[in-house]
Amino acid sequence: MTRKTSPHHNATRRWATLAAVAAGALLLTGCAPWRMWAAADLARDARPYTAQPPQPTRRVLVVGDSTAVGTGASTAADSLPGRIGQDHPQWRIDNLAANGAKFGDVVQQLERAGGGYDLVLVLAGGNDVIRFTSEDTLRDQVQQAVALARRKGQQVVLMPCGNVGHAPFFVPPLSWAMSRRSEALHALAREAASAQQVHYVRLLKPRDQDPFVTRSQELNAADGLHPSSAGYAEWYRELVAQGALSSLTP
Repeated sequence: MTRKTSPHHNATRRWATLAAVAAGALLLTGCAPWRMWAAADLARDARPYTAQPPQPTRRVLVVGDSTAVGTGASTAADSLPGRIGQDHPQWRIDNLAANGAKFGDVVQQLERAGGGYDLVLVLAGGNDVIRFTSEDTLRDQVQQAVALARRKGQQVVLMPCGNVGHAPFFVPPLSWAMSRRSEALHALAREAASAQQVHYVRLLKPRDQDPFVTRSQELNAADGLHPSSAGYAEWYRELVAQGALSSLTP
């Protein structure tokens, strides 16, 4: 005879499973709760950088996740879009990025955006790495995002985050999985950028050459996951060094 289980019993089992998963995640990250609390605090306080000069000489659209919002920076001006704005005060910068966004959300951000931009900057991918978006799904969403971005702006820059596995937030063995997934993300981004002829900025580096490892205290924010103000300055340096803004500047 089959034994029936009550809805209360099923709910209890589900909560127990979720609690076990959460506890396991905490153990694997090695962060205890305080890193997660720090990440939540940084996300709550972060505001996307925007700029609306009266007679803009260029129009820039920023879409993406918390790295496009600037989570971890001391001020919005210290974020990557903020640094673009500080160096180019006559550029209009519209920022539709949101904390927690995956590439599927970036597609929705681009669908809501207007057109006629000189540049569309796409900063995303970390949440797809961390939240285990399947490779097939991610490939389709990256390609869709790039295709939409090309319709919105004359130039498109695709800039996925660096190696998530190098973040202090994670420890082995989870950090190893995050590194493999980061490499897969960049392979998909490079593939989409090449196929659709947009600019790809590579932040992925070997551990012994990654400044977020060799200068960890300086470049990582308090949560050990997002860049600090100095970390975003490093990303901006890479953006400029890799020629992503050269078409917009005299």
